[in-house]
Amino acid sequence: MSKVVTFGEVLMRLSPSENRKLRQSHQLEFFFGGTEMNVAASLVNFEMRVQQVTAVSKDFVGDSAIAAMRHLGIEVSTVTKVDHPLGLYFLEIGAGMRPSQISYNRLNAAFANIDPDTINWEEILEDGSYFHWTGITPGISEAAYRTLRNGLEIAQKKGITVTADPSYRSNLWKYGKDGQQVLAELTGLSNIFIGGVNEINEILKTDFEFTENGFVEASKRLINTYPSIEKVFDKVRTGVSASWQKIYAQAWTGTEYITTVELEISNVIDRIGTGDAYAAGIIYGLKNYEDQKTLEFANAACALKHTILGDNNLVKVNDVLEILEGNTRGRIKR
Repeated sequence: MSKVVTFGEVLMRLSPSENRKLRQSHQLEFFFGGTEMNVAASLVNFEMRVQQVTAVSKDFVGDSAIAAMRHLGIEVSTVTKVDHPLGLYFLEIGAGMRPSQISYNRLNAAFANIDPDTINWEEILEDGSYFHWTGITPGISEAAYRTLRNGLEIAQKKGITVTADPSYRSNLWKYGKDGQQVLAELTGLSNIFIGGVNEINEILKTDFEFTENGFVEASKRLINTYPSIEKVFDKVRTGVSASWQKIYAQAWTGTEYITTVELEISNVIDRIGTGDAYAAGIIYGLKNYEDQKTLEFANAACALKHTILGDNNLVKVNDVLEILEGNTRGRIKR
């Protein structure tokens, strides 16, 4: 059975319960996640084989992170350990008009100190079918960037489909590299672009408008600039409040523009990992469906993640398909 390979940082999330602010709480819940691990967890729940490549701390915290991935069903045989603490972040979950807040501690953590020479991409990608990366990974450190670039170059040689979610995070990129240039370089080693006008404008230094036509023209320009890119999948969010979100998806397939209905989540439990659930839905759909159903599946998977506490989307394929069939009222199953 071929596998999906994900490469990125695993983080511990620390959060007060019941929408409290940190200063109100004397206890914190913790979860293990990270954008690529979240994609991996979703895909495992869709009964796909997934291997996470990462580095964790050489202590009981790192061991716990590995155990959490193993418990989810993610393959961890190539996870390395280093003498640096596991990255973490603090999250205050907002409600109504009060937004959520995040504070990261990751720039000198375990993953930032991964050794590119310890990652045998030839072996890891031998039976790979998809390789997923995000723009967070190369922004963390020179070592993470070099490791990712090595993997993408080998994936391209092996004909593996590379899915890219190259979002730009300005709070990263502290080690001297130009984020726009690096993301442009790595996009040129990818096949499926998961992002929209904002991400394309960042990479191409353009100013396409945030409209349907702007998205189509931006996608065409991206594919013309980077011919390895075959399709562009985007998620569009309208935030009524921190607790009430609306989402729909759109795509440029290389020949036509397609879109989905808008799904409304009026009682958001957790927004963390919703974009990762969307990316996982795209990967699953590309392997199993045509483009329109792929887009609809990803949008529904993203919507369902808003209802799951923690970083990982724990829904199954049938749960997503029920949403596609219009079963959005949340009635009890008996």
